[in-house]
Amino acid sequence: MANIKDLSEKIPERLGPGHRLCAGCGASIAVRQVLMGTEDPVVAVSATGCLEVATTIFPFTAWKIPFMHNAFENSASTISGIETAYRALKKQGKIKKEIKFIAFGGDGGTYDIGLQALSGALERGHNFVYCCYDNEAYMNTSIQRSSATPFGAATTTSPAGKVAAGKVQFRKDLTAIVAAHKIPYVAQGTISHWNDLVTKSQKAFAAQGPAFLNVLSMCHRGWRYPQENTVEIAKLAVETGFWPLIEVENGTWRFTHKPKERKPIEEFLKPQGRFAHLFKEENKHLIAEIQKEIDNNWTRLEHFCEASCKIT
Repeated sequence: MANIKDLSEKIPERLGPGHRLCAGCGASIAVRQVLMGTEDPVVAVSATGCLEVATTIFPFTAWKIPFMHNAFENSASTISGIETAYRALKKQGKIKKEIKFIAFGGDGGTYDIGLQALSGALERGHNFVYCCYDNEAYMNTSIQRSSATPFGAATTTSPAGKVAAGKVQFRKDLTAIVAAHKIPYVAQGTISHWNDLVTKSQKAFAAQGPAFLNVLSMCHRGWRYPQENTVEIAKLAVETGFWPLIEVENGTWRFTHKPKERKPIEEFLKPQGRFAHLFKEENKHLIAEIQKEIDNNWTRLEHFCEASCKIT
């Protein structure tokens, strides 16, 4: 388990103040927590998105570590090339020190546009961490739906109205897709449970081979809640089972936190304006569908955990 006092004394701040991400942005909190996962020097890359745009406005940068911006679709490819160059230089004796590598991408650049590059990098076995800061839509370009957008959520391209009550598809389970690549470490986390997330980041950086962190990163602009409620919304995502805290370590699935009693999904949906239409009388049946999907997913994860423990 991580100790916040020790970490703050040992590890320098790697994403500095002065960036232009929104107040209450979950992504900036997630990045800072994830970068506390190693004391070694770190090289980072980031796909085009909120994180990149708001931290690297020329001629300024909020990054206090080597950082490279890459195109929307190739964060995993870029870090693969950097990591390969490092291994070559280390083999030649030109670099002696241990260096870690991390790629950041939003859900648009990870679940969708960058999935092919990510899958290739995982299959090749590059030694890096990929962190998806999942804010559940293309927030940087006006809140369009992605395959990470939840069922029923209103976005600019899946609006709630007479034709449909928000997005009509359930979100993609990217964590399970990545786990199917049989890489050393895969995990889901979020900023409200910082100890859980930092501990997972430590495991990811220590892994010999690719590691993947899927971090739910609230966006008050797209989710439409008061910016001061970011951490509370993250807690509700965990407590309702909307975002299970799980890890897959060398093929073994396990929960890293289980609420004593899961709260009804309404408690997560109601504070968010993107789900306001679901509470109209004609749409309330959709909330029951969402609850059913969450219950089924929870049962599925319990089965994965039980089955993988028996195998190992």
